Amino acid sequence: MESQPDVAVIVVAAGSGTRLGAGMPKAFVHLAGWPMLAHTLTRVFGIGEPVQVVVVAPPEYDESARELLELAAGRSEALVAVVAGGDTRQQSVQNGLAALSPSVGTVLVHDAARALTPSSQFDRVIAEVRASGDGVIPGLPVADTVKRVVVDVVQETVDRSHLTAVQTPQGFPRAILERAYAEAGHEATDDAGLVSAIGHPVRVIAGNELAFKITTAWDLNRAELILGPDWDVLDTRVGIGLDVHAFSDDPADPLWLAGLLWPGERGLAGHSDGDAVSHAICDAILSAAGMGDIGSVFGTDDPQFAGAHGDVFLRATADHIGQNDPDGAGWRVKHVSVQVIGNRPRLSARRHEAFATLTRALGAPVTVSATTTDGLGFTGRGEGVMAIATAVLVPVAGGRPRLPAAG
Repeated sequence: MESQPDVAVIVVAAGSGTRLGAGMPKAFVHLAGWPMLAHTLTRVFGIGEPVQVVVVAPPEYDESARELLELAAGRSEALVAVVAGGDTRQQSVQNGLAALSPSVGTVLVHDAARALTPSSQFDRVIAEVRASGDGVIPGLPVADTVKRVVVDVVQETVDRSHLTAVQTPQGFPRAILERAYAEAGHEATDDAGLVSAIGHPVRVIAGNELAFKITTAWDLNRAELILGPDWDVLDTRVGIGLDVHAFSDDPADPLWLAGLLWPGERGLAGHSDGDAVSHAICDAILSAAGMGDIGSVFGTDDPQFAGAHGDVFLRATADHIGQNDPDGAGWRVKHVSVQVIGNRPRLSARRHEAFATLTRALGAPVTVSATTTDGLGFTGRGEGVMAIATAVLVPVAGGRPRLPAAG
């Protein structure tokens, strides 16, 4: 069994974003086609070791945060959680601390609004906390001349050689940060302020220009210009897949559909588990890549796939298109949409669970919808299930891996 992570990153995404003027929490405002939080999480999951990731989000955005977190985590075994934010940033971080795994000894706190912070900055903070046992914050020298002003009148020029513009992530030994929050007698603007208040040292390491905080519309535009255009749109492929399975004659056969087990429902007949949704997705992906279909690639007589669940085929298909392109470039899945046609099971109650399961298996977003045929045909008579999937692929060599590129 893989060891539990020693490091956790608390991503604070509960801010209102009033100054951005987008009418929604800042972390969920779109940046180059993705919510800002998606860009942030991509960088977090670029850390050079497994970490626990806790996202602190507004309660009404819990589901959106969870979907983005699961998508960014992909196939990793990292511990992930979403917790509700508080009325202040300080309360939000406290909520995040309460969700940490017992194995965690080092905690990083990061603002979701610093969406372009390189993964290397997280790695350097972690390394310095471990080496020193102190709090560690990244910072940049103050370039502008700084004046101390009272009622619009300059009093003096401040020596900027002793000033640092502070960024995140800020890292600390867990016990020190928890003590600082437990003893906090005031609202601090950052976590380092609380740690310093209890007399524990805080060190500064070199920050990065890309770790700027997106606060205003100008900042958002700057970030989009840095990211550049999404070149994926210049070279895409689209494929369609369809799969049909009849219900099994054996009422004891379990039903697997959309990667989920459906207790109490009769299963579908098939060589594997009969998951029409997963099979349709695989056919759509292989069609778009020009690599045949699920039967020709994996074979119905291959014993390793006998009884295999849909997630096995999805992972195998994603790996196949990335490594077996005749032109050598390889493809990856950008998005899949699948519609289920049948009277049962009722997908509506588990649609988000299906989204998360299929997305995690494929490493790309999968949306699921369902409909009936109003009593017409074999699906209308309740004899089976049909699924139709559409997949969009982009080259491995260009654009973003699953989520926006980590830079």
